[in-house]
Amino acid sequence: MTKFTDLNLDPKVLKAIEDTGYETPTPIQAQAIPFALEGRDVLGIAQTGTGKTASFVLPMITMLGKGRARARMPRSLVLAPTRELAAQVAENFEAYAKYTKLTMALLIGGVSFKDQDRLIDRGVDVLVATPGRLLDHFERGKLMLTGVQIMVVDEADRMLDMGFIPDIERIFKLTPFTRQTLFFSATMAPEITRITQEFLHNPERVEVARQATTSETIIQAVCVFKPSRKDRTASEKRDLLRAFIESEGDKVTNGIVFCNRKVDVDIVAKSLKKHGFNASPIHGDLEQSVRTRTLNGFRNGDIRFLIASDVAARGLDIPNVSHIFNFDVPIHSEDYVHRIGRTGRAGREGHAFMLCPVHDEKYLKAIEALVKQDIPRVAAPGSVKPAAKAEKPVEDKPAKAKSTRSRKAAKPVDDTPVQEVRVAEKQPEANKSTPKKEPRNRGRSRQGNNSVVGMGDHVPAFLQRSF
Repeated sequence: MTKFTDLNLDPKVLKAIEDTGYETPTPIQAQAIPFALEGRDVLGIAQTGTGKTASFVLPMITMLGKGRARARMPRSLVLAPTRELAAQVAENFEAYAKYTKLTMALLIGGVSFKDQDRLIDRGVDVLVATPGRLLDHFERGKLMLTGVQIMVVDEADRMLDMGFIPDIERIFKLTPFTRQTLFFSATMAPEITRITQEFLHNPERVEVARQATTSETIIQAVCVFKPSRKDRTASEKRDLLRAFIESEGDKVTNGIVFCNRKVDVDIVAKSLKKHGFNASPIHGDLEQSVRTRTLNGFRNGDIRFLIASDVAARGLDIPNVSHIFNFDVPIHSEDYVHRIGRTGRAGREGHAFMLCPVHDEKYLKAIEALVKQDIPRVAAPGSVKPAAKAEKPVEDKPAKAKSTRSRKAAKPVDDTPVQEVRVAEKQPEANKSTPKKEPRNRGRSRQGNNSVVGMGDHVPAFLQRSF
């Protein structure tokens, strides 16, 4: 079995690895590190949670051991799709390069430009950045990429989903043609394949798992349900979510709940808090300081449930996540692989539940076609009854009053025309002999009593005129 000591890494790097407690590299690390140390371009394909980050961090630290950084000209560049993933890569560099003199800068949004400019001006060996913030610094004239010797693109398929491909192509063109490129992704879409063919030079393809596969250590389940009414789908899904959490009991040490929309992240987080669960939201609209504090609280165990959008689905190394709950079925099938990949890491057992209304079954079928397996169906927990076909709530609507104009109206109590009598009392005697025939129910209330509902004792003068 291969060990880290067999990979020709720098002794200082091996010492840092020993401090972390790792002894045996993962398959992606064992295959990619030797090619990277030879200076070859590497195209690494592996499912999430297999240790891709160390596959490029360890050889980069070894190769950058010789040389000196120059102001505004980083010697290596790592591109990550999200702030959280970029921060995680930076943490890996700090952990594995602590016995070296290499310098690093992290360029992400939500942080002051002034502080980042100060680091770049000193000169850094490793620059970890998101594409947008990197181009912001370049356009301000604060950064030059002509000194990049090693370039890494991490989670390339997520870059595609987030619309970063034009920015990636532009950054590639700003770096030297002689650079070494390490390209890592969990899936290979046609657009990603086109970029690798254009910018990588005869790369070594390292694929340790079939594309878009899920870990065998994850126990998956989906609850397909029919809401009682379409406008109650969200509330009934929240009831189901709480029921699944409660049914798992002590098995749920912590968990991540994924939603498709940011607004649903906030709603679900508030709902869980209202029912006594320790939950916090995280999505792209929150301030970076809030997102960092929430992630740290979840890692430390201060927060039990992390309610997240897909910003937390890719590449985040959060150890010991026991459960993943997909509140929404992912629209993009690949996102399902990345979401549930947050659990069952490093050989541990994980659980992944998904709530699927019947109108989202088309997305479920697409996921099953991608992972090439049927996800087991489970019934709703005992505390939540399966939604039955909605019956028309007859009692909710008041009965429609019958019109008095209908021929089938109720028979009046008294046939005497009330209105005619009152008017006739004040008419001259000559007019009494020829009373005019009036409709039977005129002047009578719809309730069928004899009370006058007109003008009472006050009768206008025009009604008392004789004709």
